[in-house]
Amino acid sequence: MKVYLRLLRYVGPYWGLFAVSIVGFMMFASTQTMLGYMLKFFVDGLNDPNASFFSQVPLLKDQAWLAELKLLQAVPLLIVLIAVLQGLGSFLGNFFLAKVSLSLVHDLRVALFNNLLNLPNRYFDHHSSGHLISRITYNVTMVTGAATDAIKVVVREGMTVIMLFATLLWMNWKLTLVMVAVLPVIGVMVASASKKFRKQSKKIQAAMGDVTHVASETIHGYRVVRSFGGEPYEKARFLSASRTNTAKQLRMVKTNAVYTPSLQLVIYSAMATLMFLVLWLRGDASAGDLVAYVALAGLLPKPIRQLSEVSSTIQKGVAGAESIFEQLDEPQEVDSGTIERERITGHLDVQNLTFAYPGTDKPVLENLSFEVEPGQMVALVGRSGSGKSTLVGLVPRFYQHTSGEILLDGVAIQNYRLVNLRRHIALVSQSVTLFNDTITNNIAYGDLAGTPKDEVIAAAKAAHADEFIQKLPNGYDTQVGENGVLLSGGQRQRLAIARALLKNAPILILDEATSALDTESERHIQAALDQVVKDRTTLVIAHRLSTIEKADLILVMDNGEIVERGTHAQLLALNGYYARLHATQFDESPEAKDSRTS
Repeated sequence: MKVYLRLLRYVGPYWGLFAVSIVGFMMFASTQTMLGYMLKFFVDGLNDPNASFFSQVPLLKDQAWLAELKLLQAVPLLIVLIAVLQGLGSFLGNFFLAKVSLSLVHDLRVALFNNLLNLPNRYFDHHSSGHLISRITYNVTMVTGAATDAIKVVVREGMTVIMLFATLLWMNWKLTLVMVAVLPVIGVMVASASKKFRKQSKKIQAAMGDVTHVASETIHGYRVVRSFGGEPYEKARFLSASRTNTAKQLRMVKTNAVYTPSLQLVIYSAMATLMFLVLWLRGDASAGDLVAYVALAGLLPKPIRQLSEVSSTIQKGVAGAESIFEQLDEPQEVDSGTIERERITGHLDVQNLTFAYPGTDKPVLENLSFEVEPGQMVALVGRSGSGKSTLVGLVPRFYQHTSGEILLDGVAIQNYRLVNLRRHIALVSQSVTLFNDTITNNIAYGDLAGTPKDEVIAAAKAAHADEFIQKLPNGYDTQVGENGVLLSGGQRQRLAIARALLKNAPILILDEATSALDTESERHIQAALDQVVKDRTTLVIAHRLSTIEKADLILVMDNGEIVERGTHAQLLALNGYYARLHATQFDESPEAKDSRTS
């Protein structure tokens, strides 16, 4: 109930439209009773068509001027009027509720998507993209069914039941109490089924997430799938996920298929008892009274059955709402900083830095300390898993360090507002992310949107990208495809570098930024970077040691610790870890030395 009431709060902004739909459904419900009651006048009219219609209406039988209207004219006319009223009520109810429902879908999807953009990195580390997408697409539709469609049934059918019961009590309260006796049985059946529906809905939503996850992974990695003959494996994986989802869906259908007829049997058993009593205890009631009473009672099973079935819709929605609210309640990225600076010099000071990923005990970085002066280039080298990427990821606060300090211009990075901190940092990673948009919009992305075209071109030239862009069919207006699929790896990398150069941030982080480049492109970009790094603090992660020989400081990392530090020449002279790394990349045999010196 707590989850459901929270869900209904999202309907609040549309209470006016919702109220109109409720009025419409109330009109629709009232006409059900009217049509049933019209049978009384029709049957009585069979005996005496010329009898006065209003003489049979208690409140109006003394009005002489109404006596002229006969049953012969009144019954057909009123049926048409009731039908018009029913149509109007149905339109108002369905149209305005659909408007509320679609608005609710929109609001929840936007809330989920916006929330995703504010969640910390660790949330994405532990949740697959397929499940997150399924939550935004599938779960939201289940939720709106509970928030709007279920209310539509509850209001429309609920009002129908109330009005029918009220009319039946007014016509013959003793007979009506017989029907009331079955309500506890119905209540027990509904409560029992509701628990099953909710459990099964949660399982269905999880299975749907698995289907989306497998499909998403296969689509994104289709080149790897085809290159390594993974089609049979992916087909089997998707088949398994889809079968599991189908089985869980069928289980819910089975529960519903058993539950609905069982409930119907109970209701019709009550109806059978009622009809027996009508025939046995008819008393002095007219044929029209008895027919109308039985007809009105006969209208009850359908709305009662629909009310009972709404339980599954609500339980599906509640199960979906729980997963949605679970994400919306997830703590957002910590941003307790208050300091904002227009521009920083780029002085970076790391003091006794230790970091462990959330949920793990083993530190990835341990007691690191180093200082970078404005405009200096610091290179991080070491084997894979030594903590280089983790270290540079802590500077823009993608993760929160556990102890020690990272100071930027003498201020702890957690004291900067996140948006302001990241505005001072440009990042180029090994895995380039491009959007299915034009080259211009991929370079001038986010805060850079709207940058003059000549500045975009200048950044592209500095990154040695202008040359290949000019050869494309539409130049800078060429669409790059999903994640730049229409470009080569080196071209994508150069666009990412152009984006970082256009940002012109005081701190530049290059995480294997030249790894996807051919030798010619790397030579040009290295020349461009030599110019770019002069005015900004640069952190470089590189496996190709040739790209960092000019670095002001090289930090050699192993198992999360700095094991050596110094310039290229100093580290070679040490003949330690860095020298061994260098030797593995460059043939240091006597023959090679002789060929270089000659």
